[in-house]
Amino acid sequence: MTPRPRKWRCCSPFRGDTFYKPRGVPMAELEVNSLALDEIEAMRLCDFEEKEQAAAAKAMKVSRQTVQRLLYAGRKKIMDALINAKAIAILKARR
Repeated sequence: MTPRPRKWRCCSPFRGDTFYKPRGVPMAELEVNSLALDEIEAMRLCDFEEKEQAAAAKAMKVSRQTVQRLLYAGRKKIMDALINAKAIAILKARR
């Protein structure tokens, strides 16, 4: 039995850098946390633009629960990178 196909998520174009790392640490010594574009979009809508999760879900054309999961996963990856001095890679394509 094959898994259900991933639903398309409406994300605005990402114009920022696609890689962030701690200053002064060589890349060979760093672990990398990868953030998907839909996680960035959920955080942009809810945290930066201060939209409610329901409004963000409508904008992304997904359920509110999906937005909540994206926020949790994205925030966890960013905090892990900040606390444990890891690099952050932003994936432009869907996972």
